[in-house]
Amino acid sequence: MPSIKSLDDLKKIREEALKKQQLKETSGKTEVVVGMGTVGIAAGARETLKAILDMIESEDLSDIIVRQTGNIGLDSFEPIVQVNLTGESKVTYGKVSPEIARRIMKEHVMGGEIVTEYQIEG
Repeated sequence: MPSIKSLDDLKKIREEALKKQQLKETSGKTEVVVGMGTVGIAAGARETLKAILDMIESEDLSDIIVRQTGNIGLDSFEPIVQVNLTGESKVTYGKVSPEIARRIMKEHVMGGEIVTEYQIEG
């Protein structure tokens, strides 16, 4: 056990424990991340997120974690969606409307095929 000499030490230990817990909870699951920064919301990210959540519900999908994050740093591509399938590289999609989000969910998340025309290389 590391020695705790200050409040900062305690915070670091807590953060490490939380990260380990999150890794345990998310391992083996598909993760879909929607950029919900100010620019993303202005570009329609709320509707994109709703389309993803509706698709998960209507298709009765399980083992999918949907997270919201702040600005991803690619403002001209907002709304942005990232898909992390277990054992594969993260794929980032740009200008994701609700229709495109449903297509990404169907073809990539459910079918394993990257929708290359909306993929942002990087």
